[in-house]
Amino acid sequence: MNRIKIFISSVQSEFANERAMLAEYIRTDVLFGKFFEPFIFEEIPAYNHSPQEVYLTEVERCDIYLGLIGNLYGYEDEDGISPTEHEFDLATKLFKTRLIFIKSIGEEARVEKEKAFIRKVEQHIVRKTFVDLESLRTSVYASLIRYLEEKELIRWQPFDADFNNGATIDDLDEAKMHNFIYMARRKRNFPLSEDTQPEVLLKHLDLIDDNGRIANAAILLFGKKPQKFFITSEVKCVQFYGNVVEKPIPTYQIFRGDVFQLVDQATSFVMSRVNNWTGTRSEGTTAEVPTHPELPIDAVREAIVNAVCHRDYTSNASVQIMLFRNRLEVLNPGGLPYGLTIPKLHIPHKSLPNNPLLADPMYWNGYIEKIGTGTEDILKKCKEYGLKEPEFQQEEDFRVVIWRNEDAADQEADQKTDQKTLEEGNVTTSYSDQKTDQKTDQKTDQKTDQKTEGEDEYLEITALLSVNPSITREELAKELNLSDSAVKRRLENMKKSGWIKRVGPNKGGYWKIINKTPKQ
Repeated sequence: MNRIKIFISSVQSEFANERAMLAEYIRTDVLFGKFFEPFIFEEIPAYNHSPQEVYLTEVERCDIYLGLIGNLYGYEDEDGISPTEHEFDLATKLFKTRLIFIKSIGEEARVEKEKAFIRKVEQHIVRKTFVDLESLRTSVYASLIRYLEEKELIRWQPFDADFNNGATIDDLDEAKMHNFIYMARRKRNFPLSEDTQPEVLLKHLDLIDDNGRIANAAILLFGKKPQKFFITSEVKCVQFYGNVVEKPIPTYQIFRGDVFQLVDQATSFVMSRVNNWTGTRSEGTTAEVPTHPELPIDAVREAIVNAVCHRDYTSNASVQIMLFRNRLEVLNPGGLPYGLTIPKLHIPHKSLPNNPLLADPMYWNGYIEKIGTGTEDILKKCKEYGLKEPEFQQEEDFRVVIWRNEDAADQEADQKTDQKTLEEGNVTTSYSDQKTDQKTDQKTDQKTDQKTEGEDEYLEITALLSVNPSITREELAKELNLSDSAVKRRLENMKKSGWIKRVGPNKGGYWKIINKTPKQ
């Protein structure tokens, strides 16, 4: 079959990087490369025709007109019309498919003619907005997938972009969507305002179609009960005493909820069960008490984020997190994307998310720090901690292995009094203070022996808040196996005693830890 021609139109000087990225992305993508052939003017060699003749001829030949609109209007001819507007007018006249993407950053610098051009475009078609290369690629991806479906050239959808789930907008939690916008604006300067309506947010993220159908990604991100639709989207966490899978199993938990909750809960599970050195104010450089967990939380969180975000959601398996005496293993069902290999994970590589509509909102909320750098960050953080290099393994599942500190792991196994084990399904937390000399060890042991049950609970709450400062009271109650009122009372006591303070409103705010040890 002849490839579908895409004409990429914009002011070249303003969108040079975006044009080059889209052309390469469409050509090299394993799916799009089979169907589409992009055209950008700068790839044309020297030619005995005027630029205007060339680009208008290419518009006539194309099947899809893909326009990028920013702040600049561009060169104007004798009639005061830019090449981009001429191209759009011709595509409209010839009834071409038109996909328009408008950059929504720095709009105050947009020239008046460009504003008029945007108003003209909006009279004809629905346009999308973007803020950077990654959000542009995500929107183009969604639009081209829909084009192929409408033309019946493909009869399948990537899992996160599929709409055949039977869900409606009533199955989504409006409070979660508002909280998403609040956090995304605070972390990544998300362009939508906090009073944005749910339908507008979903449209912006390409999570709802023109018929009001909800994408699978929307359910995983904002669903009231995501596992009602996708039962294996849960995360299973288990802790073992030794280095192999064997009974007895001190703790086994299954977490359910949206992808943000799954990441927070699973990270908390791990970090509350590894050793955590706690110093004194005299050893720190600020008013806060210095702490140093055995594993780098950024590496643990990145491994869990990658598993939840990039897993194969069509699989009947779930993400599994196994904490052994000498290592942490994070497994997710599915394989590496086509073209990505284990060796490439150790060096800079392209971002090839299995679920791009899921990955984009996770980026906005700060769960993915830098697109395409997740595995490198894991390696870097573990190296900075002086740990053995993590391993990436691809078998039936994709597995990340983060090695624990051997001395700390042996100490944890020997000092059983430092470990508090609750019944299966409850939180189990290890508190092992690793001091650098015997005198400090003895002092710490005496202090630990004097702790009351309430103080142990406060330490447990502190560990959970340090992992997820935005955790809700309901989530704390579930983690601690306490009632909502009991958690409320403990939080109030901790605020009064100067352990923690609340920053921002009750809905959308977060907890800040002031002291990590009780005042004497």
